Amino acid sequence: MMGTGTTGHGPNGPWDARDGRDGRDTTGRLLRAATGSGARLIAEAATLVQGWAVLADPIAGAVYSAPAGAAADGVHAAAAPHDHPYSVQLPAAGAVLVLAPAPATPAEHTGHVAATTAALLEVRGQRAAELRGEQMRLHTTLLRLLLAGHADAVVDALGGGAYTHVTVYRLTGEDTPAAHQVLWRAVRPTLAPHADACTLLGRLDGELVVAEVHRGSDDGRILRLVSRLCERHGLLAGMAGPLPLAEMSTAYCDAAAARHSATPAHRIVPADAIGAPRLAPLLPAAPYARWAAAVLRPLDPAQQHLLLVWLRTGSKPSAAEALGLSAGTVRARIREAARLLDADLEDATVRAHLLLALRAPAPADSDAAADSDAAADADAASGSDSGSGSGSGSGSDEAALRNAGEARLEALPDGILDTGVVRAWAGGLVDGLEPRLRIALTCWLRHHARTAPAATELHVHRTTLTTWLHQCADHLAQNLADATVRAEIHLALRITRCGPDAPADLPRRGGRTYRRA
Repeated sequence: MMGTGTTGHGPNGPWDARDGRDGRDTTGRLLRAATGSGARLIAEAATLVQGWAVLADPIAGAVYSAPAGAAADGVHAAAAPHDHPYSVQLPAAGAVLVLAPAPATPAEHTGHVAATTAALLEVRGQRAAELRGEQMRLHTTLLRLLLAGHADAVVDALGGGAYTHVTVYRLTGEDTPAAHQVLWRAVRPTLAPHADACTLLGRLDGELVVAEVHRGSDDGRILRLVSRLCERHGLLAGMAGPLPLAEMSTAYCDAAAARHSATPAHRIVPADAIGAPRLAPLLPAAPYARWAAAVLRPLDPAQQHLLLVWLRTGSKPSAAEALGLSAGTVRARIREAARLLDADLEDATVRAHLLLALRAPAPADSDAAADSDAAADADAASGSDSGSGSGSGSGSDEAALRNAGEARLEALPDGILDTGVVRAWAGGLVDGLEPRLRIALTCWLRHHARTAPAATELHVHRTTLTTWLHQCADHLAQNLADATVRAEIHLALRITRCGPDAPADLPRRGGRTYRRA
């Protein structure tokens, strides 16, 4: 028999199999370790081969590693076995068991340890799978309680871990059931009390929902796992948070709105990436904030949130799905908001202005900066005209109140888009478009990204318009599927236009053939 190592266990080393005790002792040691935990089992396997052992998962990376420093080598060996010819890899419990024995360890002994360890990992995995269904149902129940506003009850169920915030992910795709199982194994969720974070996984209405409940700080571990899961299983995901636990329903809606902007090139999209238009920070803060506060005054926070989700997702059915409401309810609430705002929300410009209003800074924040500037201007002017300052404060307040009462969504405050910074932004976004592309894009945006009516007005085939839109997206380097991007492009086209950009001005050369300018 093979037995060349000399470690002081006997005249022929620990692998003296002349009496058959080697195999029995090895199996017994692994069995005793397996009754403790998977980590103990991997550590015992590493000891028996006098090397290192790693259980590597394609999503989570190293599940168990002995020693800890071998984790990276184990993951690399599982991904590229040809680069590690001296290691042993076996599938085990949905992952890969990697053993790297010492040079003196006989191959037969290493193979026995690997096979026994893999079999015990499978047994542990089957036992975990028997309990998984009940645990998944519990997680789904806790998610529904969070969405219903029972955050305190959920925190109590989690052991009272002083959790304050939540980060929500919503994933969709054809492979969602398999992705749920894979992510469950990768996250290894536990409801242990007093942990720094707790991850809840559940499938709600066909979606995979992940809610990481934590104490205000998100270490990014779940984000990395979700990103790898999306790439591996072809899913699209939206992310929202961290937000206070009491705002779980808001985070849930925002995650769905963000998911509508995800593409195969960008499979996971955070809500703040689509919620803060690039144009808003360029506008003069004080008049912009006052105008937004004035036009939104008739709406309560719930109505404003519904409109924001609708404008982010780009359609009423998508907003209904994100909000968990029926499409008819969303349509009715949008009609009521339009009545309160006294505005035509079917107009593309009004929608773009509304999105700006909903994302405006708080008036108090902008007024602080504006007041300091105004005070400096007043001090500078007082030296030249001491008498003109009397009553100037009351006059400006009256003007502000008068302007607030006249504020409407159809028009932004005078001069707010006439600054050099805004015009430079608009020019950088849309300059260089050929006339036919500019006119086609303007028409398509005016029809709320609906190709058929835009093609009819332009008197071109839908396929032709689709081709032009692809050319526009390539030229602008923008995702035209994102409703926020479309709103900003619409405003940029209005800011930079030199003519009406009407379909009648489309360059033509007989029939339906168009020439390049």
